[in-house]
Amino acid sequence: MTPERKERLLTTLNRRQANLTVVLEDVQDPHNVSAVLRTCDAVGIQDVYVISTMAPRQKKWGHRSSSSAAMWLTIHQFDNVEECMAALRAKYDRIYTTHLATDAISLYDIDFTGSVALVFGNEQMGVSEKIRSLSDGNFIIPQMGIIKSLNISVACAVSIYEAMRQKTLAGHYDKPGLPPEQYNALAEQWGYKEEGE
Repeated sequence: MTPERKERLLTTLNRRQANLTVVLEDVQDPHNVSAVLRTCDAVGIQDVYVISTMAPRQKKWGHRSSSSAAMWLTIHQFDNVEECMAALRAKYDRIYTTHLATDAISLYDIDFTGSVALVFGNEQMGVSEKIRSLSDGNFIIPQMGIIKSLNISVACAVSIYEAMRQKTLAGHYDKPGLPPEQYNALAEQWGYKEEGE
């Protein structure tokens, strides 16, 4: 491995964030999933949760939207909503769903300096009522046009780039954000070794 490659891997690993995640519920288009994974990698999200209750678990994501991002992420797959939500509750303080509801808050009112999971739903039906009932609230992305929804991969990108903006201002990317055990396991998985190891 070249020194430049090692430096790039180490820099990426040091910017991974343990307190931010994306959850995809029954997203049908593998290209949407792949695009979301690429954006998660771009903003430093390491853990992504995928719930598949309508189809078998994916073995391979769409390859036109840089599915290679999947190899750098830790993807947790579930076919049971309650099990996924329990796993999220054990790790994240707040869980928000994208849902147009009267009590929905603006994306820009979420405090992303805390520990947050964002749930994005199926392209046709959105986030299920079951997950909404188990979450801490709904959020919307403010829009000025007639159509009040965005493609899921676009909605996710807008949302987690707002998270990245807040986390950058708070200095979260200035120091490693992963627990040491996860950090070291990923370093080994990615093939990064210190000199002399």
